[in-house]
Amino acid sequence: RCCKLFKEWNDMNDLAESVAHAFIRAINRQDVDALVNLMTEEHRFIDSLGNVVDGREKMRTGWAKYFRMVPDYTVAIEETFCDGPVVVMLGMAQGTYTPDGKLKPENRWTTPTAFRAYIEEQKVAEWRVYADNEPIRQRMAKSA
Repeated sequence: RCCKLFKEWNDMNDLAESVAHAFIRAINRQDVDALVNLMTEEHRFIDSLGNVVDGREKMRTGWAKYFRMVPDYTVAIEETFCDGPVVVMLGMAQGTYTPDGKLKPENRWTTPTAFRAYIEEQKVAEWRVYADNEPIRQRMAKSA
């Protein structure tokens, strides 16, 4: 019985981790449709400043806008921790801020980041970002 429970818990962790990493792969491809397909309808996004966006369709718009602003945004995950439906991933985020669609080297930034995903029924119910936004804010201020 104990081994069966451990296997079920392990399977749940593997599934949650798989969904969270699929979400990261969709981010790295700037694939808004794939992101939306991985979200629950009531998906909740919380940024590093505590701002909350509720709803899959609002996040479709949000991700599309973000990818226009940072078209080469990517995340490299270095460590992943799972506990049931909760997945925490640590790594680095990077990209180039572009107000005009031109990728200029001076507008490139990188920052350490952490993500917390809550997985429900093989979808991301909540995506929380912990990152220092100062590098991109500095690029935005220079372009203003």
